[in-house]
Amino acid sequence: MPIDISASFSFSLHGPSDVLLQFEAAAIPEQRILSSDCAMSEAQHLARIPAQDMIGERIWLRSEGFYQVDYTAQVEVSRLLADLGTLGRLEPHDLPGEAVQYLFDSRYCPADRFQPFVEAEFGHLSGGPRMVAMRDWVAQNFSYVPGSSTATTTALDSFVERRGICRDYAHVMITLARASAVPARFVSCYAPGVEPPDFHAVAEVFLSDPTVPGGGAWHILDATGMADPADTVKIGVGRDAADVSFMTSFGPAEFEGKTVMVSKSG
Repeated sequence: MPIDISASFSFSLHGPSDVLLQFEAAAIPEQRILSSDCAMSEAQHLARIPAQDMIGERIWLRSEGFYQVDYTAQVEVSRLLADLGTLGRLEPHDLPGEAVQYLFDSRYCPADRFQPFVEAEFGHLSGGPRMVAMRDWVAQNFSYVPGSSTATTTALDSFVERRGICRDYAHVMITLARASAVPARFVSCYAPGVEPPDFHAVAEVFLSDPTVPGGGAWHILDATGMADPADTVKIGVGRDAADVSFMTSFGPAEFEGKTVMVSKSG
């Protein structure tokens, strides 16, 4: 069933500034863009560039003053869905080059700090069963509290406070997976059922591919429980939230507000 997406946001730039945006559904094999429309205020400069791992696009713009973005799309999702509890872990030396970077610590995900905890809590499990146990542990031990974190909150901060929003849940899940030597990346996305409605974030882990003997594939995990992988529309991926922010300003800016609506067609 197609997914209907509507997103609008605006901001004010105090002077001529460069801004990097990433908010459109990615045109990739696992999801097909049936229709889309994007209306943006006039800019001094606007250019599209490939996003990380060639998933989606970023938009460079240079402007000043008030700026408005209105985006709608209808997307059909048809990705590989597997029972994670049956999947194995690939040994690090068997990983493809694209996955290796997602083993390392990143700005918000200090995985090395979590290795003792992961071994003590999940050491009896491996591969997909360990990832499922980690997802369930985060879901059971964290509280979803809008406004409880900031742009500087790391997975370690969230782990100590045991609360956060989707971004924080994803960071903790990514950190625990990397501490287990399983590649994990941050996915910005749209998904029906997210409350309150907003841009969403989930984790994606690299485990065995049930359709290719000896192969590996990316699999979505959402510890908030709000996003169904079958209905999740990817915007972009990265090491953590810093790589896939829907808006990054390289000059003084004031965010004015946003509205996001996502639903199943029909």
